[in-house]
Amino acid sequence: MADYLAILPEIGLVVLVAVILLVDLTISEKRKDVLPWLTFLGFVVIFMLTVLFSLPDSPQMVWGGMLRHDLLAFVFRLVFLFGAGVTALFAMGWEAIGKRGEFYTLLVISTLGMTLMGASANLVMLFLAIETASIPLYVMAGMTRDDKSTEAGFKYLLFGAMTSSVMLYGFSLLYGFAGTADIYELAGQIAAGGVPLVTLTASLLLVLVGFGFKISMVPFHFWAPDVYEGAPTPVTAFLSTASKAAGFSVLIRVLLEVFPVETTDWTMVIAVLSAVTMTLGNLVALRQTNIKRMLAYSSIAHAGYILIGMAAASDFGVTSMLYYVITYLVTNLAAFGFVIVYYRQVGSDEIKDYAGLSRRNAAMAFGMLFTFLSLGGIPPMGGFFAKVLVFLAAVESGLVWLAVIGVLNAVVALYYYLVVLKVVYLYRQEGDEVHLPVSRSQGIALAVCVVGVVVMGTVLAPWFSWTSTVAGTLF
Repeated sequence: MADYLAILPEIGLVVLVAVILLVDLTISEKRKDVLPWLTFLGFVVIFMLTVLFSLPDSPQMVWGGMLRHDLLAFVFRLVFLFGAGVTALFAMGWEAIGKRGEFYTLLVISTLGMTLMGASANLVMLFLAIETASIPLYVMAGMTRDDKSTEAGFKYLLFGAMTSSVMLYGFSLLYGFAGTADIYELAGQIAAGGVPLVTLTASLLLVLVGFGFKISMVPFHFWAPDVYEGAPTPVTAFLSTASKAAGFSVLIRVLLEVFPVETTDWTMVIAVLSAVTMTLGNLVALRQTNIKRMLAYSSIAHAGYILIGMAAASDFGVTSMLYYVITYLVTNLAAFGFVIVYYRQVGSDEIKDYAGLSRRNAAMAFGMLFTFLSLGGIPPMGGFFAKVLVFLAAVESGLVWLAVIGVLNAVVALYYYLVVLKVVYLYRQEGDEVHLPVSRSQGIALAVCVVGVVVMGTVLAPWFSWTSTVAGTLF
């Protein structure tokens, strides 16, 4: 029974896929607007069942050692379910995907792959989980029938396949020398000197290619701006949040368990990649005029901030990473939610076309104010404390130079977030007196995310205590 409770979220997601397919086949075209609500309610039920019945008492290996049922997997499962549920609400009414049952089926299957990624304790299981999460995303990115979306899906597929093959070669090197694919047995073999240092270093670099692609880390970030711009915006929101969180879930587990710092000092490699990633992301974001491309480069920069916690390679470093990932997920979902709502009404993603939004919908503009200030790291929003925590983790681990680079980058990033808010509040355009409506489903999703942004900043103690407990199980 314990094995089944450990994979309760996955069982629920499989059932949800079957229900969506059945309902999609049996209802008429006019009634297919029920599909996003069905998907959202399914995620809510699975979320609640996970909280009630799938909380682990202690870390344990399940299903023949293929999965690890621990707090890290539990937290990331909740993150993925939340992100997918909000995405289902954002997709409602989106012309190309809103009433397509196959879209919601792919969304649930991708979420299933992500939940397995967070719990994988075996390299074979991990690779299968990554592909289960990624292949639906390739299709979802190209679901809009226009050149940009087709290009986005095809480009994402090509780059994803290439980096997956490189990562798989790194896995094969580890298996070939250690004789096991079990992540925790691998750690023992490496600690005992069972894998030559040259092979260990080579496999580490190869594995980082695959993980770096998932989190859009420089130099594996090149797909993100084009895919983010071309994909349907609800898909972009999911890509930039849940998919990125999935990449960090495996990065934390594999680097800390398979490649112990005592054997391979990878912290400096991660620190340099972190500095380059946040710097390049922020500097290129300064020049963007399209809000989706700006948020794409912003997403790259945030990956650099999160990597600061990874470079710290400490209990507090992982705590700061987890807090940042949760805060970033809620904040970026809100940011893309506003983009979704505005595009549906205006048909433009250009920043200049947001002029007069504060007059068209004051509540929406106010929500954008909170969201973009959080992304920029202004107190008392969640984004401020997330940045403070990763900078403190760097200082605690002796990476003062990295913390300084992070602070300077945060100042640079604040500029382009304020540019958007300046256009929203200070600029005007013809017709800005016409009210801009927000649908009920998207209003609910936006309200939840914006409240989350504020709560994560003003009620810090419970979230910090929770993430600290999770991080403690890894050390």
